[in-house]
Amino acid sequence: MKTSGKVWKFGDDIDTDLIIPARYLNTSDPEELAKHCMEDADPKFADKVSESDIIVAENNFGCGSSREHAPIAIKAAGISCVIAKSFARIFYRNAFNMGLPILECNETDQLNTGDSLSVDFDTGMITHQQTGNTYKTKPIPVFMQELIQSGGLMNHIRKKIQNNQA
Repeated sequence: MKTSGKVWKFGDDIDTDLIIPARYLNTSDPEELAKHCMEDADPKFADKVSESDIIVAENNFGCGSSREHAPIAIKAAGISCVIAKSFARIFYRNAFNMGLPILECNETDQLNTGDSLSVDFDTGMITHQQTGNTYKTKPIPVFMQELIQSGGLMNHIRKKIQNNQA
């Protein structure tokens, strides 16, 4: 699996309230959540982001409360993956359960908003398209890529059940 897109850069400790403010948790509709993705960090984010863009952050992305709405909002906004130095554990799990690919990369401080990246999930290689610099991360394991390709854990299980009944 591969993706490429424009970077949207955020700093340390981007919590789930910045990703999707609590005032919007009265819905789980992905399209509605996408309209408010990152709203408190960048009020115009949802209007500026394009399909397949990439969020890059520093340490502890997704900290705060455990809310599945956060990766849903990011994915529904068109973000193809999130790259950060580290992720809060519950966000890490929720991201894959919702089908949002994430990668840990120690060199995020070398990336900025507007940069273009290509990401190879099979090899864990991130390539800065303007400079040609490459950054090696741990590849996403095959079974986790299957979750992503299925659109998340629940869809993955549904497909497995349907295939076993056929």
